[in-house]
Amino acid sequence: MSQANTPQHLLDFSRLWTAIRRGRRLWIGFALLGFLAGGLLTVLMPPTPSAVTRILVVHEQDGPSDGGSLIRTDVALMSTTRIAADAVRRLKLDERPEEFLKTVTVVGVTNNVLEVTVEGPTGAEAARRAKAMAEAFIADHVGRIQSAAQAEAKALTDQRAQVQAELKQVNGQISGAEAQAAQEQENQENGEEAAPPPSNAANLDSLYARRAELTDQISQLTQQAQQAGLGAPRVSAGTQIVDAPRPVRTSLKVTGATQAGIGLVFGLVIGLTLAAVSGVVRDRPVLRRDVAASLGASVIAQLPSRGLGRRRWQLPDKKADEEHARVTATLVRLVREGTDPVSVLELGAPKVAASLAAAVDAEVGNEHVLGVGSVAPGAPWTDLPHLGTETLLVVRAGFANTAWLHTVARQLAELGIPIVGVVLVDPDPRDRTDGTLWDGLHTALRGRTKHAASTNGTNGTNGSNADLPTKRFAPVAAPGHDRPTTKLARRRTQG
Repeated sequence: MSQANTPQHLLDFSRLWTAIRRGRRLWIGFALLGFLAGGLLTVLMPPTPSAVTRILVVHEQDGPSDGGSLIRTDVALMSTTRIAADAVRRLKLDERPEEFLKTVTVVGVTNNVLEVTVEGPTGAEAARRAKAMAEAFIADHVGRIQSAAQAEAKALTDQRAQVQAELKQVNGQISGAEAQAAQEQENQENGEEAAPPPSNAANLDSLYARRAELTDQISQLTQQAQQAGLGAPRVSAGTQIVDAPRPVRTSLKVTGATQAGIGLVFGLVIGLTLAAVSGVVRDRPVLRRDVAASLGASVIAQLPSRGLGRRRWQLPDKKADEEHARVTATLVRLVREGTDPVSVLELGAPKVAASLAAAVDAEVGNEHVLGVGSVAPGAPWTDLPHLGTETLLVVRAGFANTAWLHTVARQLAELGIPIVGVVLVDPDPRDRTDGTLWDGLHTALRGRTKHAASTNGTNGTNGSNADLPTKRFAPVAAPGHDRPTTKLARRRTQG
């Protein structure tokens, strides 16, 4: 199946992973930048001195069913401007409570313990501010509990007074009823005419029952009022500072290492994201299969960039030299076995193309002509047939996008210049794709001799093939068509 007709996935993870690997300079650079930024931030902006203290808070409603709601309420109350204003008054600071709260951090450690951290100009001043903040909270907490206890006790006392007033009234009614009953009893003993049964006898029994009920209520209200008053002393005595305010010791080395590590991770994430997005958006083929499919020609060899043009201070790379010699031998065989002049055209690798041309020239001697040129943006396409009727492309992986590779393939096809092979420069070392186009035997190096024999006598003046398949290339406009360039060079052996 033709690679041009192979369905493409919306997101190719192999290409994405390749883009991330090839963009390692980007994400490594961002990681190092984040690491240095974190370290410099520690030096330029050292941690603000702070102090910490802990407060034991006693609640009247403490119980096993409490899920931490009471301590969360205390955290919220301690973060109010009322507590901050009291602390500012205690400290005699000329500072707004809202600004003071920005230096305070409150955390509920347990259901009854608060941890307060306060920043200050110095460690001692931070400890003083933390103590003032804790004392302000304790005073407010105890005051609220005492106010609530006093209000509850007063309500119970007022209710008891009402019940006592009603009891007094009932006692008066009972006294009147008893006096009337005593008078009637005395009249009967003196032999006076018997009177009818008193009408208030039943009422007297109900008054006795009501008096007993009211007496019991008064007793209960008195006990409840006493218990309500006992709650405030327990809270007042229990709520206290259990860990005295002390400055927090900070190590610049530890802080610097922590911030540098955070910067390293943050920069690494940004770099990886940019490398992945850039690899997808730029659409610059790196894999052998993509380069071959875009150019319509097979990749016959590849060269690492370090193997060519090494600086003097770099150590020799034996593997790269061996690969360079192998590619040179392949090109020498290509030039000697062909009947038409061959050109070497570069795309993003001018030094590599020049080096290969020089090596081939040294091998073939005076018997062949080897033209060297460029198909980079701005190349004069009409001059390319003068360099050779066949060409070998030297392409740097990831240099050009897919549209430009299609443009190069189309322009060469229209000029009748077959691409006998592609030398891929700076390939991905983990690329395991196949760069061979099995439907391009008429231009591939392995079928070159057979095709030349079968088409002998049918080529034009420039040796072009009449049946070159150009259907795979989309009509992409070539920017800078026929513009002059200084990249193009022609190389001939000396006779």
